[in-house]
Amino acid sequence: MRKFIAEFKEFAIKGNMLDMAVGIIIGGAFTALVTSLVTNIATPLIGILIGIDLHTLEIILPRPYGNAPPSVLTIGVFLNNLISFVLVAFTVFLFVKALNRFRKKHEDAPAPSPEPTREEILLAEIRDILKEKKN
Repeated sequence: MRKFIAEFKEFAIKGNMLDMAVGIIIGGAFTALVTSLVTNIATPLIGILIGIDLHTLEIILPRPYGNAPPSVLTIGVFLNNLISFVLVAFTVFLFVKALNRFRKKHEDAPAPSPEPTREEILLAEIRDILKEKKN
C-alpha cells in the first residue's frame, strides 16, 4: 500500500499533472468566454441577418395527453451550443497546429556540436604538427 501511495504522490506532483490542471482551468475560462461571445454577440448578429431571434427559436410538440405539459425543442439553445463548440474546437485545432509546427522546428534544428574533449584537441594538434613537418 505504501508503494502505491508513493507512486501516486510522484504522479500527482509531476509537472505534467500540474500543466494539465492549468490547461483545464484555462480551458474552462476560455469556454465561458466563447459561450458569452456566441450568446451575447454572434447569435444576435446572426438573428438580425436572418430575421429570427435565435434565443427564442423553438418548436412546441403536440401534447401526448390532455393535461400534460407540451414538449419543447429549444432549437435556439442547441444552435448557440453548436456555434460555441465549433469555435472552441477550431481554436483548439489552431493551437495544436501551431504547437506541432513549433515542435517540428525545434526537432529539425541542428543539435549544437559538442565541445571537443582534451584528447581530441591534443590529437588535432599532433595532426597539425605532422602536416607541417611533411611540408
